[in-house]
Amino acid sequence: MNENAISRQVIGAAIEVHRELGGPGLLEDIYEQALARELTLRNLPVVRQLPVPVLYKGLEIKKPLVLDLLVSDKLVVEVKAVEKLNPIFHTQLLTYLRLTGLRLGLIINFGNNFVKDGIHRVVNGLPEL
Repeated sequence: MNENAISRQVIGAAIEVHRELGGPGLLEDIYEQALARELTLRNLPVVRQLPVPVLYKGLEIKKPLVLDLLVSDKLVVEVKAVEKLNPIFHTQLLTYLRLTGLRLGLIINFGNNFVKDGIHRVVNGLPEL
């Protein structure tokens, strides 16, 4: 499955989580756990809180970055539960994509009344739909 197909599955799973748990109002970690469970139920491999080492001129920086979710080894998902997205979230996810060599990420903000309004694609060299 390519990145775009995986992202469609993740978006459907996020909508289901939002439908089941409601929102906004819960902590990011709760939505993250629920989304990981929903993805697993949909037979998508998912890793939560994946540490990714950061290298600087051959030196591994002591504290790695941590991806909220890595789906099918191709898609990074950053889970948020905030009233308003800060533009730094987009920049942060783009940096994660560059450091991992991955091409697509999703910011999913469960802090919106409708989760579909809180989904943002971040692309690193992948053709847009």
